[in-house]
Amino acid sequence: MKAVYIVKGLRTPCVKAGTQFKDIPAPFLATNLVRNLLDRAGIKNDEVDEVIFGNTGTPAKYPNIARVIALEAGLDLKTDSYSVHRNCASGLEALSQAYLKIASGRSQIVVAGGTENMSQMPLMFGEKLKEIFLGLAFSKTLGQRIQHILKLRLQHLKPVIALEQGLTDPFCNINMGMTAELLARRFGITRTEQDTVALTSHQRAVAATKAGFFKDEILPMPMGKKLEKLCAEDIGPRDNSSLEKLGKMKPYFDRKTGTVTVANACPITDGAAACLLVSEDVVEKYGLKPMAKIIDYHFHGNSPEQMGIAPLFAMEGVLARAGMKLSDMDLIELNEAFAAQVLACQKIAKNETLAKEIGLKGALGEIRDDILNVNGSGIALGHPVGATGTRIVVSLMHELKRRGKKYGMATLCIGGGQGGAMIIENLS
Repeated sequence: MKAVYIVKGLRTPCVKAGTQFKDIPAPFLATNLVRNLLDRAGIKNDEVDEVIFGNTGTPAKYPNIARVIALEAGLDLKTDSYSVHRNCASGLEALSQAYLKIASGRSQIVVAGGTENMSQMPLMFGEKLKEIFLGLAFSKTLGQRIQHILKLRLQHLKPVIALEQGLTDPFCNINMGMTAELLARRFGITRTEQDTVALTSHQRAVAATKAGFFKDEILPMPMGKKLEKLCAEDIGPRDNSSLEKLGKMKPYFDRKTGTVTVANACPITDGAAACLLVSEDVVEKYGLKPMAKIIDYHFHGNSPEQMGIAPLFAMEGVLARAGMKLSDMDLIELNEAFAAQVLACQKIAKNETLAKEIGLKGALGEIRDDILNVNGSGIALGHPVGATGTRIVVSLMHELKRRGKKYGMATLCIGGGQGGAMIIENLS
């Protein structure tokens, strides 16, 4: 297996659904990222081997979203492009695929990332209304059309919400928020602990924004009907958050006895992220100075009801592959799908009894607060599902560079009961 380098990673601002990016289809959130990465590296359009992008809410108009991104970014027609879907880790899966292609020698230059416009996830027709529309479409006479129209009832107009369906596990039939509630109950995680994580996420994201820490990783995004405006900062982090305000929020998923609210869970978000990955030969050919080297990655499954603690299995797996320990990590990005899920991972990781109880070989060690999500995570920044797996790697790379640290791990839980993790080495 050959060495795989990340020359650079960029992302768009992460913005709340229904705001600045609501009119920009998912592929077009990513095209500027791809173009910019290649231009900065001086790589020609016909030298890119592959473009791989993760996406979950695939628009009907753009079934292979990676191909649209590649062509819109001006790459040569011969460029191989394909899309991947691994729920919350789609962006991490794209990076993993790129890693394998280059490490095996099949590709030399790959652009990989993830993109998601959750604002544009559709409202769908129910089965009854679809039957009526199909009947109308195949009717040959006016009488047949009238018969189908007379079948229409007001209740048939109730839409099926695609986003709601996507956030409900088809195996255990519970919403992702309820998986966080189950973890909170099982591991004794309080509402105050969850709200504290949420507050810290906002405080760190706001501080990082004010200090300009995100400027190198965010590519300002053109927006507006005439593309006359630029969005250059995340829209989500709140500088007026407090425990008192968070404590007033009512439980959302279990309204009677729950502790998970919309404020200690990630918001619905639009955004994209991308990385340029190359082989050692390409580094030498172009005289590139990569930001990072990928050490290894690992995905692992667990029960859908307990999907929030699956990062621990992925962490255990990638550490074993790399021959490393958790204490070797200088920074950790563990996406905040829910505060309860992050707290559960922290609690289990350092407890031998709990670790073995869930099926780990043993305790991994402490996931320290001072190295975890140091600039905020999903609760403040948001979780554009198909993009987050790449976004956390991009943020990790830039923060390792800023701090002059060596190793970092990006990890996240995956809807359906999986976890993913990747270790990178800072070369900046």
